[in-house]
Amino acid sequence: MSIDTPEEKVIETPSGEAATETPVLTEVLPELPTVIDEQDLIIETRNLSKRYGRLQAINNLTLQVPRGAIYGFVGPNGAGKTSTMRILTTLMKPSSGEAYINGHSVVSAPREVRRSIGYMPDFFGVYEDMKVWEYLDFFAACYEIPEAQRPGLINDLLELVDLAHRRDDMVDKLSRGMKQRLCLARTLAHDPQVLILDEPASGLDPRARIEIRELLIELAKMGKTIFFSSHILADVNEICTHIGIIEAGQMVAQGPIKAMRQQLMPHRVLIITLLGRLDDAKEALLHVEGVQGIVDLPPEEGKTRIKVEFTGEDLRMSEMLQALTSKGIPVVNFAEESSDLEAVFMKATKGIVS
Repeated sequence: MSIDTPEEKVIETPSGEAATETPVLTEVLPELPTVIDEQDLIIETRNLSKRYGRLQAINNLTLQVPRGAIYGFVGPNGAGKTSTMRILTTLMKPSSGEAYINGHSVVSAPREVRRSIGYMPDFFGVYEDMKVWEYLDFFAACYEIPEAQRPGLINDLLELVDLAHRRDDMVDKLSRGMKQRLCLARTLAHDPQVLILDEPASGLDPRARIEIRELLIELAKMGKTIFFSSHILADVNEICTHIGIIEAGQMVAQGPIKAMRQQLMPHRVLIITLLGRLDDAKEALLHVEGVQGIVDLPPEEGKTRIKVEFTGEDLRMSEMLQALTSKGIPVVNFAEESSDLEAVFMKATKGIVS
């Protein structure tokens, strides 16, 4: 059921903009139930700008988030991530430009935008003198969900975030990770299509971070579009299908993870494990078009290993494998090594923002 979220006060000045963020990056991942249509954009900005006096926080930002994506929004400290998220959630008005959620303008149709989104800020409040179920019941009432429907909804939400066994506990007795999951359950009460999450794993221990990651993947499989910022490289690396890198208020690169790597790090790397005939293998590979170099790696469990740097599409890998097998060279393992996303991030950014 779609209902209005409570009215929010428009904030005209930043509050610690990206004060605790550090560079983040991401890699591919989840097995989503449907193919993502890159042309079906559920979040889009066009020449979006925001000024705070003399400070240009966002500068002609163009953001494109396909429906069904898990999109990691990353950048150096003070790059403009939090300001962008506040505009997308209608908490702040842009100085110029356009922003749309599910086809609705954040400026001219804020109520429709709020029906489409669930927002979890980096620093969120919980009413600690409430029981877990009371907390969700309170917000379900704020979302104008009929009282008769709320018990079933609360049970479903608690099951989803694995807090059903804590429903009668006081909120202040929960760990930070549990409070984070409870807040995420709150954002889902009105069944939004888009989740906008600012640092969802901030301050969590490793186990709680894993639980949040798994929950986000599950939500994506349910058809939610997830747009989140993070300063934890591993989290973005594990779950994102898409990434956007922002610096000095401008989008410097965005798109599917694999395409981003190929664009910014055109040289690809293969790790090949052999049972022998190393010299023959090198000779065969050097005759394949696109091979840039071959480096010996330390043996592993008595097996010979080499690293092959090459350019080109996946067909080039097929040609290399065929070159080896056609000569009877015993190949044990043949796999592409993922580009170091930190290197991708550093390649995309210029270190303008400190």
